[in-house]
Amino acid sequence: MLAKKLAVNEEKILAWEAGKNYPTFKQAQNFATKTHIPLGYLYLKNPPEEVLPIPDLRTVGGEPIKRPSAELIDIVQIILQRQQWYREYLSEQGAVRQAYVGSFTVDTPVQAVVDDIRRVLNVDRHPARGSWEEYFNLLVGRIEESGTLVMRQGDVGHHSRPLSVAEFRGFAISDDLAPVIFVNQADAPNPRLFTLIHELAHIWLGKSGVSDAKPRTQRQEEIQCNAIAGEFLVPREEFLALWQDVEDWKENLPTMKDRFHVSSWVIARRAFSLNKISLETYQAYVDGLESQYRNREKKSGGPTYYVTKKSQISNRFSKALISETLSGRVLLRDAGQLLNIKPHKISTFAKEFGL
Repeated sequence: MLAKKLAVNEEKILAWEAGKNYPTFKQAQNFATKTHIPLGYLYLKNPPEEVLPIPDLRTVGGEPIKRPSAELIDIVQIILQRQQWYREYLSEQGAVRQAYVGSFTVDTPVQAVVDDIRRVLNVDRHPARGSWEEYFNLLVGRIEESGTLVMRQGDVGHHSRPLSVAEFRGFAISDDLAPVIFVNQADAPNPRLFTLIHELAHIWLGKSGVSDAKPRTQRQEEIQCNAIAGEFLVPREEFLALWQDVEDWKENLPTMKDRFHVSSWVIARRAFSLNKISLETYQAYVDGLESQYRNREKKSGGPTYYVTKKSQISNRFSKALISETLSGRVLLRDAGQLLNIKPHKISTFAKEFGL
């Protein structure tokens, strides 16, 4: 695949990697572009250690995951650039800091954190009606209204650079003025609701970090955020009152989904955390859901480019940046870079927000 992109044979690439031959400068430039590696790195004796700019909370068998992908590092840096711009913008506006950021610790009882999140978002224990997708959209809107930006992408600006769900599900940037939640939209829709609240819990605990939301993590902050997300979406007492110990545990799903208006993935996750199903049973079920999503029949058509872009980038952030751009206080070039939109398309994008 790489050889084809570079228009050279595979033997030549293998020779470059083995140090038996060297590319021309033009070939090196092309190689750097196609692999998203800084050109200067190709001339180092040893590759530099790439480090995430925020804490890495992912684990495998209790041990930290090493060597984040270029895509993960790049998306974190992109979101950080947006967050830093928005923070400066708020500072200039004299904005008030968000009191809920870091208002609790990992030692705070889960219920206390859940109650406070519900208070700030002004939501009930669970919706009275509607689908879990509608609940997700409601929560995104309330989270943004509270002052936390919510951003979602499935790739790094282009489908040729997808984000890996196996690598991470989301991350949080804790900041008392401009906190941000990022949800990996390459993930199947079912788990995104849990990821959203898991990352929101990070904001309440004042803990930035990249998460994979593994059910068997050893990190205290991840254990706490998992517990907060579970209790927020599916309150323990109500769940246990409804649960039926039947031969096929999945018979509980319709009743649970009707009560809590969350996805079947979230119900399975809660059933595992409350010791109603084993880790193996849970994993087999969610693997099946993810397989169904990967093998789904993709529909033709779909939302327009601008509608998709609007859903990916925080509405609160986009409105502020576009308004500043249209007023001339931000260069079109700079706004285009932050939004990953060609500068001449920003006026069209502004219409999605009524600007």
